Amino acid sequence: MGLLGCQTQSGAFPKGDASERMRGFAVRVLSRRDPLFLAGERTGHDQVRHREGARERAMAEKFFSQLKCRECGRTYPALATHVCEFDFGPLEADYNYSAIGAALNRKVIESRPGTMWRYRELLPIVGDPTVGQQVGFTPLVKADRLAKALGVKACYVKNDTVNHPTLSFKDRVVAVALSRARELGFKVVACASTGNLANSVAANAASAGMESWVLIPADLEQNKVLNSIVYGTNVVGIEGAYDAVNRLCSEIAGKYGWGFVNVNLRPYYAEGSKTFGYEIMEQLGWRIPRHTVVCMASGSLLTKIHKAYGEFTKLGLVEKDGFSIHGAQATGCNPITAARKGGTDLIRPVPHPKTIAKSLAIGTPADGYYAVKSMAKTGGWSEDATDEEIIAGVQLLAETEGIFAETAGGVTVACAKKLVATGKIPKDEEVVLCITGHGLKTVEALTGHLAAPSKIKPSLKEFDSLISSGLAKARVKV
Repeated sequence: MGLLGCQTQSGAFPKGDASERMRGFAVRVLSRRDPLFLAGERTGHDQVRHREGARERAMAEKFFSQLKCRECGRTYPALATHVCEFDFGPLEADYNYSAIGAALNRKVIESRPGTMWRYRELLPIVGDPTVGQQVGFTPLVKADRLAKALGVKACYVKNDTVNHPTLSFKDRVVAVALSRARELGFKVVACASTGNLANSVAANAASAGMESWVLIPADLEQNKVLNSIVYGTNVVGIEGAYDAVNRLCSEIAGKYGWGFVNVNLRPYYAEGSKTFGYEIMEQLGWRIPRHTVVCMASGSLLTKIHKAYGEFTKLGLVEKDGFSIHGAQATGCNPITAARKGGTDLIRPVPHPKTIAKSLAIGTPADGYYAVKSMAKTGGWSEDATDEEIIAGVQLLAETEGIFAETAGGVTVACAKKLVATGKIPKDEEVVLCITGHGLKTVEALTGHLAAPSKIKPSLKEFDSLISSGLAKARVKV
Protein backbone atom coordinates (compact mmCIF):
# COMPACT_ATOMS: atom_id res chain seq x y z
CA MET A 1 0.00 0.00 0.00
CA GLY A 2 1.38 3.45 -0.85
CA LEU A 3 1.67 6.35 1.55
CA LEU A 4 -1.73 7.99 1.96
CA GLY A 5 -1.89 11.48 0.48
CA CYS A 6 1.87 11.93 0.04
CA GLN A 7 2.77 14.90 -2.07
CA THR A 8 5.60 15.96 -4.36
CA GLN A 9 5.92 19.34 -5.99
CA SER A 10 4.10 18.01 -9.03
CA GLY A 11 1.34 16.06 -7.28
CA ALA A 12 0.49 12.93 -5.30
CA PHE A 13 2.79 9.93 -5.22
CA PRO A 14 1.49 7.02 -7.26
CA LYS A 15 1.21 3.72 -5.50
CA GLY A 16 4.50 1.85 -5.52
CA ASP A 17 7.27 0.43 -3.41
CA ALA A 18 9.13 2.35 -0.73
CA SER A 19 12.21 2.94 -2.90
CA GLU A 20 10.15 4.75 -5.53
CA ARG A 21 8.58 6.93 -2.87
CA MET A 22 11.95 7.79 -1.37
CA ARG A 23 13.45 8.63 -4.78
CA GLY A 24 10.54 11.05 -5.31
CA PHE A 25 11.27 12.60 -1.92
CA ALA A 26 14.96 13.01 -2.82
CA VAL A 27 14.05 14.71 -6.09
CA ARG A 28 11.86 17.18 -4.21
CA VAL A 29 14.48 17.99 -1.60
CA LEU A 30 17.20 18.58 -4.21
CA SER A 31 14.99 20.52 -6.58
CA ARG A 32 16.09 23.78 -8.16
CA ARG A 33 14.27 25.61 -5.37
CA ASP A 34 16.48 24.12 -2.69
CA PRO A 35 19.10 26.47 -1.18
CA LEU A 36 21.74 23.72 -1.54
CA PHE A 37 21.22 23.75 -5.32
CA LEU A 38 20.88 27.50 -5.66
CA ALA A 39 24.14 28.11 -3.79
CA GLY A 40 26.01 26.57 -6.71
CA GLU A 41 24.46 29.00 -9.22
CA ARG A 42 25.39 32.21 -7.45
CA THR A 43 28.60 34.01 -6.66
CA GLY A 44 29.91 36.50 -4.11
CA HIS A 45 27.55 37.69 -1.40
CA ASP A 46 24.61 35.73 -2.86
CA GLN A 47 26.57 32.50 -2.61
CA VAL A 48 27.52 33.22 1.01
CA ARG A 49 23.91 34.06 1.84
CA HIS A 50 22.63 30.84 0.35
CA ARG A 51 25.29 28.78 2.11
CA GLU A 52 24.10 30.36 5.35
CA GLY A 53 20.53 29.51 4.39
CA ALA A 54 21.56 25.93 3.74
CA ARG A 55 23.19 25.74 7.16
CA GLU A 56 20.05 27.14 8.79
CA ARG A 57 17.96 24.59 6.91
CA ALA A 58 20.25 21.77 8.02
CA MET A 59 20.01 23.00 11.61
CA ALA A 60 16.19 23.10 11.39
CA GLU A 61 16.17 19.54 10.07
CA LYS A 62 18.09 18.53 13.20
CA PHE A 63 15.03 19.61 15.21
CA PHE A 64 12.35 18.11 12.95
CA SER A 65 12.72 15.84 9.94
CA GLN A 66 10.00 13.19 9.94
CA LEU A 67 6.49 12.15 10.95
CA LYS A 68 5.67 9.38 13.40
CA CYS A 69 2.58 7.26 14.03
CA ARG A 70 1.07 7.95 17.43
CA GLU A 71 0.07 4.30 17.75
CA CYS A 72 2.82 2.05 16.37
CA GLY A 73 5.74 4.50 16.22
CA ARG A 74 6.57 3.89 12.54
CA THR A 75 8.20 6.88 10.89
CA TYR A 76 7.45 8.55 7.56
CA PRO A 77 9.04 11.27 5.44
CA ALA A 78 7.84 14.76 6.34
CA LEU A 79 5.45 15.06 3.40
CA ALA A 80 1.70 15.63 2.99
CA THR A 81 0.38 12.51 4.66
CA HIS A 82 -1.53 12.07 7.88
CA VAL A 83 -2.41 8.40 8.43
CA CYS A 84 -0.19 5.39 9.12
CA GLU A 85 -0.50 2.85 6.31
CA PHE A 86 -0.04 -0.04 8.75
CA ASP A 87 -2.58 0.65 11.52
CA PHE A 88 -4.32 3.85 10.33
CA GLY A 89 -3.11 5.71 13.39
CA PRO A 90 -2.65 9.49 13.11
CA LEU A 91 0.78 10.83 12.21
CA GLU A 92 2.40 13.69 14.07
CA ALA A 93 5.65 15.62 13.90
CA ASP A 94 8.62 13.86 15.46
CA TYR A 95 11.25 16.07 17.13
CA ASN A 96 14.84 15.72 18.27
CA TYR A 97 14.46 17.12 21.77
CA SER A 98 18.15 16.76 22.58
CA ALA A 99 19.06 19.11 19.73
CA ILE A 100 16.23 21.48 20.62
CA GLY A 101 17.31 21.55 24.27
CA ALA A 102 20.83 22.54 23.25
CA ALA A 103 19.55 25.45 21.17
CA LEU A 104 16.54 26.75 23.12
CA ASN A 105 16.35 28.32 26.56
CA ARG A 106 14.37 31.03 28.31
CA LYS A 107 16.82 33.78 27.41
CA VAL A 108 16.75 32.87 23.71
CA ILE A 109 12.96 32.79 23.65
CA GLU A 110 12.60 36.10 25.51
CA SER A 111 14.99 37.81 23.09
CA ARG A 112 12.73 37.09 20.11
CA PRO A 113 9.76 39.07 18.72
CA GLY A 114 6.42 38.63 20.48
CA THR A 115 4.83 36.11 18.12
CA MET A 116 4.19 32.36 18.18
CA TRP A 117 7.40 31.89 16.16
CA ARG A 118 9.54 32.62 19.22
CA TYR A 119 9.16 28.84 19.77
CA ARG A 120 10.29 28.10 16.23
CA GLU A 121 12.38 25.00 17.08
CA LEU A 122 9.26 23.24 18.38
CA LEU A 123 7.22 23.74 15.21
CA PRO A 124 7.33 21.46 12.13
CA ILE A 125 8.72 23.63 9.36
CA VAL A 126 12.21 23.49 7.87
CA GLY A 127 12.85 27.04 6.66
CA ASP A 128 11.79 30.38 8.09
CA PRO A 129 8.03 30.90 8.47
CA THR A 130 6.55 32.44 5.33
CA VAL A 131 2.90 32.75 6.43
CA GLY A 132 1.50 34.33 9.58
CA GLN A 133 4.69 35.95 10.84
CA GLN A 134 2.68 38.20 13.20
CA VAL A 135 0.45 35.52 14.72
CA GLY A 136 0.28 34.80 18.43
CA PHE A 137 1.60 36.00 21.77
CA THR A 138 -1.87 37.22 22.70
CA PRO A 139 -2.56 38.57 26.20
CA LEU A 140 -2.89 36.43 29.30
CA VAL A 141 -5.32 38.52 31.31
CA LYS A 142 -5.39 38.41 35.13
CA ALA A 143 -9.17 38.14 35.50
CA ASP A 144 -9.84 39.12 39.12
CA ARG A 145 -13.49 40.04 38.66
CA LEU A 146 -14.21 36.80 36.79
CA ALA A 147 -12.37 34.86 39.50
CA LYS A 148 -14.68 36.34 42.11
CA ALA A 149 -17.75 35.48 40.03
CA LEU A 150 -16.55 31.89 39.57
CA GLY A 151 -15.53 31.58 43.20
CA VAL A 152 -11.86 30.71 42.69
CA LYS A 153 -8.66 32.10 44.18
CA ALA A 154 -7.22 33.22 40.83
CA CYS A 155 -8.32 33.17 37.21
CA TYR A 156 -6.50 34.03 34.00
CA VAL A 157 -7.94 34.37 30.51
CA LYS A 158 -5.75 33.44 27.55
CA ASN A 159 -7.34 35.86 25.12
CA ASP A 160 -7.12 34.74 21.50
CA THR A 161 -10.09 36.95 20.58
CA VAL A 162 -7.39 39.44 19.55
CA ASN A 163 -5.21 37.04 17.57
CA HIS A 164 -3.97 38.24 14.18
CA PRO A 165 -5.34 38.32 11.54
CA THR A 166 -8.81 36.75 12.03
CA LEU A 167 -9.41 36.97 15.78
CA SER A 168 -9.21 33.29 16.67
CA PHE A 169 -6.66 30.67 17.71
CA LYS A 170 -7.01 29.07 14.27
CA ASP A 171 -4.51 31.63 12.98
CA ARG A 172 -1.87 29.66 14.90
CA VAL A 173 -2.52 26.33 13.22
CA VAL A 174 -2.97 27.88 9.77
CA ALA A 175 0.32 29.80 10.01
CA VAL A 176 2.16 26.52 10.50
CA ALA A 177 0.15 24.56 7.93
CA LEU A 178 0.51 27.11 5.14
CA SER A 179 4.20 27.71 5.84
CA ARG A 180 4.74 23.97 5.52
CA ALA A 181 2.45 23.79 2.46
CA ARG A 182 4.72 26.28 0.71
CA GLU A 183 7.77 24.20 1.58
CA LEU A 184 6.07 21.16 0.05
CA GLY A 185 5.28 23.06 -3.14
CA PHE A 186 1.49 23.40 -2.84
CA LYS A 187 -0.18 26.14 -4.85
CA VAL A 188 -3.75 25.47 -3.67
CA VAL A 189 -4.74 25.12 0.00
CA ALA A 190 -8.11 24.24 1.46
CA CYS A 191 -9.98 23.17 4.58
CA ALA A 192 -13.13 21.72 6.05
CA SER A 193 -14.38 24.17 8.65
CA THR A 194 -17.05 25.11 11.16
CA GLY A 195 -16.14 28.76 10.59
CA ASN A 196 -12.99 30.05 12.27
CA LEU A 197 -10.66 27.85 10.27
CA ALA A 198 -12.30 28.96 7.03
CA ASN A 199 -11.71 32.60 7.97
CA SER A 200 -8.08 31.96 8.79
CA VAL A 201 -7.26 29.88 5.72
CA ALA A 202 -8.90 32.52 3.50
CA ALA A 203 -7.04 35.44 5.11
CA ASN A 204 -3.63 33.83 5.42
CA ALA A 205 -3.77 32.34 1.92
CA ALA A 206 -4.67 35.78 0.54
CA SER A 207 -1.68 37.36 2.27
CA ALA A 208 0.58 34.63 0.88
CA GLY A 209 -0.80 34.85 -2.66
CA MET A 210 -2.12 31.28 -2.58
CA GLU A 211 -5.36 30.00 -4.09
CA SER A 212 -7.74 28.72 -1.41
CA TRP A 213 -10.97 26.80 -1.05
CA VAL A 214 -13.02 26.48 2.13
CA LEU A 215 -15.83 23.97 2.57
CA ILE A 216 -18.34 24.68 5.33
CA PRO A 217 -21.75 23.48 6.57
CA ALA A 218 -24.39 25.40 4.61
CA ASP A 219 -26.08 26.64 7.82
CA LEU A 220 -22.99 28.32 9.26
CA GLU A 221 -23.30 31.74 10.91
CA GLN A 222 -23.45 34.42 8.23
CA ASN A 223 -20.77 36.55 9.89
CA LYS A 224 -18.30 33.70 9.54
CA VAL A 225 -19.32 33.14 5.92
CA LEU A 226 -18.80 36.81 5.07
CA ASN A 227 -15.51 36.81 6.97
CA SER A 228 -14.25 34.20 4.52
CA ILE A 229 -15.71 35.53 1.28
CA VAL A 230 -14.19 38.99 1.80
CA TYR A 231 -10.68 37.55 1.28
CA GLY A 232 -11.52 36.31 -2.20
CA THR A 233 -11.47 32.62 -1.33
CA ASN A 234 -13.73 30.00 -2.91
CA VAL A 235 -16.47 29.24 -0.37
CA VAL A 236 -18.58 26.10 -0.81
CA GLY A 237 -21.52 25.41 1.50
CA ILE A 238 -22.27 21.71 1.99
CA GLU A 239 -25.74 20.49 2.90
CA GLY A 240 -25.04 18.42 5.98
CA ALA A 241 -23.17 18.42 9.30
CA TYR A 242 -19.44 19.07 9.62
CA ASP A 243 -18.59 15.38 9.51
CA ALA A 244 -20.08 15.14 6.01
CA VAL A 245 -18.01 18.16 4.96
CA ASN A 246 -14.86 16.57 6.32
CA ARG A 247 -15.43 13.29 4.50
CA LEU A 248 -15.89 15.13 1.21
CA CYS A 249 -12.67 17.07 1.78
CA SER A 250 -10.73 13.83 2.17
CA GLU A 251 -12.01 12.71 -1.23
CA ILE A 252 -11.17 16.06 -2.84
CA ALA A 253 -7.65 16.03 -1.38
CA GLY A 254 -7.05 12.63 -2.91
CA LYS A 255 -8.38 13.55 -6.35
CA TYR A 256 -7.07 17.09 -6.80
CA GLY A 257 -3.81 16.95 -4.83
CA TRP A 258 -4.57 20.11 -2.87
CA GLY A 259 -3.12 20.86 0.54
CA PHE A 260 -5.99 20.49 3.00
CA VAL A 261 -4.74 21.94 6.27
CA ASN A 262 -6.83 19.61 8.44
CA VAL A 263 -6.54 16.53 6.23
CA ASN A 264 -3.24 15.73 4.50
CA LEU A 265 -1.43 18.64 6.23
CA ARG A 266 -2.90 17.86 9.64
CA PRO A 267 0.37 16.69 11.29
CA TYR A 268 1.80 20.20 10.73
CA TYR A 269 -1.43 22.13 11.25
CA ALA A 270 -2.19 20.60 14.66
CA GLU A 271 1.21 21.49 16.08
CA GLY A 272 0.42 25.20 15.86
CA SER A 273 -1.97 24.78 18.80
CA LYS A 274 0.99 24.04 21.08
CA THR A 275 1.94 27.71 21.00
CA PHE A 276 -1.23 28.46 22.98
CA GLY A 277 0.22 26.42 25.82
CA TYR A 278 3.79 27.71 25.42
CA GLU A 279 2.57 31.27 25.78
CA ILE A 280 0.50 30.49 28.87
CA MET A 281 3.56 29.09 30.63
CA GLU A 282 5.88 31.90 29.63
CA GLN A 283 3.34 34.60 30.50
CA LEU A 284 2.74 33.02 33.92
CA GLY A 285 6.43 33.43 34.67
CA TRP A 286 7.64 30.11 33.27
CA ARG A 287 5.32 27.74 35.09
CA ILE A 288 2.38 25.45 34.33
CA PRO A 289 -1.02 26.57 35.67
CA ARG A 290 -2.66 24.27 38.21
CA HIS A 291 -5.88 24.06 36.13
CA THR A 292 -6.60 24.78 32.47
CA VAL A 293 -10.06 24.71 30.86
CA VAL A 294 -10.19 24.17 27.10
CA CYS A 295 -13.21 24.07 24.80
CA MET A 296 -13.33 21.00 22.56
CA ALA A 297 -14.51 20.41 19.00
CA SER A 298 -12.15 17.78 17.57
CA GLY A 299 -10.28 17.72 20.89
CA SER A 300 -6.98 18.63 19.24
CA LEU A 301 -6.39 21.92 21.08
CA LEU A 302 -6.64 20.23 24.47
CA THR A 303 -4.20 17.48 23.49
CA LYS A 304 -1.70 19.96 22.08
CA ILE A 305 -1.78 22.16 25.18
CA HIS A 306 -1.08 18.99 27.14
CA LYS A 307 1.80 18.23 24.78
CA ALA A 308 3.14 21.78 25.15
CA TYR A 309 3.22 21.49 28.95
CA GLY A 310 5.09 18.21 28.61
CA GLU A 311 7.62 19.56 26.10
CA PHE A 312 8.54 22.58 28.21
CA THR A 313 8.97 20.27 31.20
CA LYS A 314 11.16 17.89 29.19
CA LEU A 315 13.33 20.78 27.98
CA GLY A 316 13.73 22.18 31.49
CA LEU A 317 11.99 25.45 30.62
CA VAL A 318 9.48 24.92 33.45
CA GLU A 319 9.61 22.82 36.59
CA LYS A 320 7.75 19.53 36.72
CA ASP A 321 4.60 20.15 38.71
CA GLY A 322 1.09 18.77 39.08
CA PHE A 323 -1.56 20.14 36.75
CA SER A 324 -5.00 19.24 35.43
CA ILE A 325 -6.49 19.96 32.03
CA HIS A 326 -10.29 20.04 31.79
CA GLY A 327 -12.52 19.91 28.73
CA ALA A 328 -15.62 21.93 27.84
CA GLN A 329 -18.29 21.10 25.27
CA ALA A 330 -21.80 22.14 24.32
CA THR A 331 -24.58 19.86 25.58
CA GLY A 332 -25.91 19.55 22.03
CA CYS A 333 -22.61 18.04 20.84
CA ASN A 334 -20.70 16.48 23.72
CA PRO A 335 -19.19 13.14 22.62
CA ILE A 336 -15.87 13.71 24.41
CA THR A 337 -17.46 14.92 27.65
CA ALA A 338 -19.87 11.98 27.60
CA ALA A 339 -16.95 9.57 27.29
CA ARG A 340 -15.00 11.21 30.12
CA LYS A 341 -18.02 11.19 32.42
CA GLY A 342 -18.78 7.61 31.44
CA GLY A 343 -15.30 6.47 32.38
CA THR A 344 -14.49 5.23 28.89
CA ASP A 345 -12.27 6.24 25.99
CA LEU A 346 -14.88 5.07 23.49
CA ILE A 347 -16.23 8.09 21.63
CA ARG A 348 -19.84 7.70 20.53
CA PRO A 349 -20.54 10.02 17.57
CA VAL A 350 -23.27 12.64 17.69
CA PRO A 351 -24.82 12.37 14.20
CA HIS A 352 -26.89 15.57 14.40
CA PRO A 353 -25.28 18.24 16.61
CA LYS A 354 -27.70 20.86 17.93
CA THR A 355 -26.07 23.82 19.62
CA ILE A 356 -25.52 27.54 19.13
CA ALA A 357 -21.79 26.85 19.56
CA LYS A 358 -21.41 25.79 15.94
CA SER A 359 -17.63 26.04 15.99
CA LEU A 360 -17.67 23.12 18.45
CA ALA A 361 -20.29 21.06 16.57
CA ILE A 362 -18.10 18.16 15.48
CA GLY A 363 -20.00 14.96 16.16
CA THR A 364 -17.11 12.62 15.34
CA PRO A 365 -14.07 14.28 16.92
CA ALA A 366 -10.79 13.17 15.34
CA ASP A 367 -8.83 13.59 18.57
CA GLY A 368 -11.58 12.68 21.00
CA TYR A 369 -9.84 9.51 22.16
CA TYR A 370 -6.60 11.38 22.84
CA ALA A 371 -8.43 14.24 24.58
CA VAL A 372 -10.02 11.76 27.00
CA LYS A 373 -6.59 10.25 27.62
CA SER A 374 -5.07 13.69 28.32
CA MET A 375 -7.80 14.59 30.80
CA ALA A 376 -7.54 11.24 32.56
CA LYS A 377 -3.74 11.39 32.74
CA THR A 378 -3.76 14.87 34.29
CA GLY A 379 -6.71 14.27 36.61
CA GLY A 380 -8.88 16.62 34.60
CA TRP A 381 -12.63 16.42 34.10
CA SER A 382 -15.07 17.56 31.43
CA GLU A 383 -18.37 19.40 31.46
CA ASP A 384 -20.93 20.59 28.94
CA ALA A 385 -23.19 23.63 28.73
CA THR A 386 -26.70 24.24 27.40
CA ASP A 387 -27.42 27.06 24.97
CA GLU A 388 -28.76 29.19 27.84
CA GLU A 389 -25.64 28.55 29.89
CA ILE A 390 -23.43 29.38 26.90
CA ILE A 391 -25.08 32.77 26.46
CA ALA A 392 -24.76 33.45 30.19
CA GLY A 393 -21.08 32.54 29.94
CA VAL A 394 -20.51 34.98 27.08
CA GLN A 395 -22.20 37.72 29.08
CA LEU A 396 -20.33 36.93 32.30
CA LEU A 397 -16.93 37.19 30.59
CA ALA A 398 -17.94 40.41 28.84
CA GLU A 399 -19.39 42.05 31.95
CA THR A 400 -16.54 41.11 34.29
CA GLU A 401 -13.47 41.43 32.07
CA GLY A 402 -14.55 43.36 28.98
CA ILE A 403 -13.77 40.43 26.69
CA PHE A 404 -16.37 39.57 24.05
CA ALA A 405 -16.00 35.91 23.18
CA GLU A 406 -17.79 33.82 20.59
CA THR A 407 -20.11 31.05 21.74
CA ALA A 408 -17.18 28.63 22.22
CA GLY A 409 -15.85 31.03 24.86
CA GLY A 410 -19.24 30.98 26.54
CA VAL A 411 -18.92 27.20 26.70
CA THR A 412 -15.53 27.50 28.40
CA VAL A 413 -16.76 29.97 31.01
CA ALA A 414 -19.98 28.06 31.71
CA CYS A 415 -18.15 24.76 32.10
CA ALA A 416 -15.49 26.34 34.31
CA LYS A 417 -18.28 27.55 36.58
CA LYS A 418 -19.60 23.98 36.85
CA LEU A 419 -16.13 22.57 37.47
CA VAL A 420 -15.67 24.97 40.38
CA ALA A 421 -19.16 24.32 41.76
CA THR A 422 -18.59 20.55 41.77
CA GLY A 423 -15.14 20.79 43.32
CA LYS A 424 -13.26 19.51 40.28
CA ILE A 425 -11.44 22.83 40.42
CA PRO A 426 -10.93 23.64 44.13
CA LYS A 427 -11.85 27.17 45.11
CA ASP A 428 -8.43 27.84 46.64
CA GLU A 429 -6.56 27.12 43.38
CA GLU A 430 -5.94 28.95 40.11
CA VAL A 431 -7.37 28.32 36.66
CA VAL A 432 -6.59 29.47 33.12
CA LEU A 433 -9.52 29.72 30.71
CA CYS A 434 -8.70 29.32 27.02
CA ILE A 435 -10.82 31.77 25.03
CA THR A 436 -10.42 30.98 21.36
CA GLY A 437 -12.42 33.42 19.23
CA HIS A 438 -14.08 36.85 19.11
CA GLY A 439 -17.78 37.38 19.79
CA LEU A 440 -18.35 39.42 16.64
CA LYS A 441 -18.21 36.10 14.79
CA THR A 442 -21.37 34.75 16.47
CA VAL A 443 -23.60 37.73 17.21
CA GLU A 444 -26.65 35.89 15.85
CA ALA A 445 -26.59 33.60 18.88
CA LEU A 446 -27.22 36.56 21.19
CA THR A 447 -30.29 37.81 19.32
CA GLY A 448 -33.24 37.99 21.71
CA HIS A 449 -31.03 37.69 24.77
CA LEU A 450 -29.59 41.18 25.23
CA ALA A 451 -31.33 44.40 26.20
CA ALA A 452 -32.16 47.01 23.57
CA PRO A 453 -30.83 50.56 23.98
CA SER A 454 -33.04 53.01 25.89
CA LYS A 455 -34.60 55.70 23.68
CA ILE A 456 -35.29 59.25 24.77
CA LYS A 457 -35.62 62.67 23.20
CA PRO A 458 -32.57 65.00 23.32
CA SER A 459 -33.66 66.35 26.69
CA LEU A 460 -31.82 66.41 30.03
CA LYS A 461 -35.19 66.12 31.78
CA GLU A 462 -35.95 62.87 29.96
CA PHE A 463 -32.49 61.56 30.79
CA ASP A 464 -33.05 62.41 34.46
CA SER A 465 -36.35 60.52 34.33
CA LEU A 466 -34.64 57.54 32.77
CA ILE A 467 -32.06 57.44 35.56
CA SER A 468 -34.59 57.89 38.38
CA SER A 469 -37.02 55.30 37.01
CA GLY A 470 -34.41 52.57 36.71
CA LEU A 471 -35.46 51.85 33.13
CA ALA A 472 -31.84 51.74 32.07
CA LYS A 473 -31.61 48.33 33.74
CA ALA A 474 -35.06 47.06 32.74
CA ARG A 475 -35.06 47.14 28.96
CA VAL A 476 -36.69 44.93 26.40
CA LYS A 477 -34.55 42.10 25.03
CA VAL A 478 -33.46 42.24 21.37
